Amino acid sequence: MSTSPFENLRYEKKNQIAFITIARPKVLNTLNADTLQELSRAFQSVRDDDDVRVAILTGEGEKAFVAGADINEFTALGGTEAETFAARGQALFTLIESCGKPIIAAVNGFALGGGNELALACTIRIASGNARFGQPEVKLGIIPGYGGTQRLARLVGKSRALQLILTGDMVQADEALRIGLVNEVVSAAELLPRAEAIAKKIIANAPIAIRYCLDAVSKGLEMSLSEGLAYEAALFGLCFATADKDEGTSAFLEKRAPQFKGV
Repeated sequence: MSTSPFENLRYEKKNQIAFITIARPKVLNTLNADTLQELSRAFQSVRDDDDVRVAILTGEGEKAFVAGADINEFTALGGTEAETFAARGQALFTLIESCGKPIIAAVNGFALGGGNELALACTIRIASGNARFGQPEVKLGIIPGYGGTQRLARLVGKSRALQLILTGDMVQADEALRIGLVNEVVSAAELLPRAEAIAKKIIANAPIAIRYCLDAVSKGLEMSLSEGLAYEAALFGLCFATADKDEGTSAFLEKRAPQFKGV
């Protein structure tokens, strides 16, 4: 296992999986400016490291994934500064969403405000039974600023998203599963092992195909159906120019495990 030094994160790499842990448990892993900057560095590493196929993101401790932004940093912001502040966070979460590799959020405890938005930017969300999700910004006189109004509505639908955003209510893990906010709910002890098991299943598949699947779904959702279908067909065609396609089909016909090279 290799490790890179961060002040507010732990970044570890093992078996082509990057494990990123937000390590500020005394303040419920809240996102201050330094932590956001370190997350940006970490996910740039995920994006650029060919030896990383999947990343798992979690928070240290049993109480919180990320309980939100650091509210102390809000007090000095005016309107212009706040817009810049939101844009900076949005850029990070877009990096996470579009880095070309699956990111699994292992949500333990509170995922509120920016923490819920961080989970929304991930590809897959696995929650422990004690997880709680919400966008309580209206209780502070503001709105979600790191993509919550956009990604939440796209994930759970406009009406459910608005109910969560307008009331500021928290939902428990089982309700988050029911409305499609999370993919699975497991016990706290099973959370990281389950995330790692999903990562290993993804890693067993062709790297280029995985990247194209991410691209087709993410970009296709922003297109009309006919445009999305055309984009899917184009990526499907590109797969046929890869050695991985030849290896995958040969392995299937020969009844053996494929050995994908990412070419």
